[in-house]
Amino acid sequence: MHPLLAAILSFIIPGLGQALAGDVQKGVIYFVIYAIITIFSIFIFRSWVTTIIKLIYRLYAAYDAYQMAQ
Repeated sequence: MHPLLAAILSFIIPGLGQALAGDVQKGVIYFVIYAIITIFSIFIFRSWVTTIIKLIYRLYAAYDAYQMAQ
């Protein structure tokens, strides 16, 4: 898989790039963590801080997928 495509997919849906790059277990873990962050942001925190945390997590997931696909 092309590293840039893995990064883009993982930015859109954290864990997807990792799964398509060959590590499905890591992809599922990334997705579950993102789902937990999203649930907390919807029901508990509801602030701009959680939006920044989600963006940082997506960027990290994209970076990791890029590194894995290389």
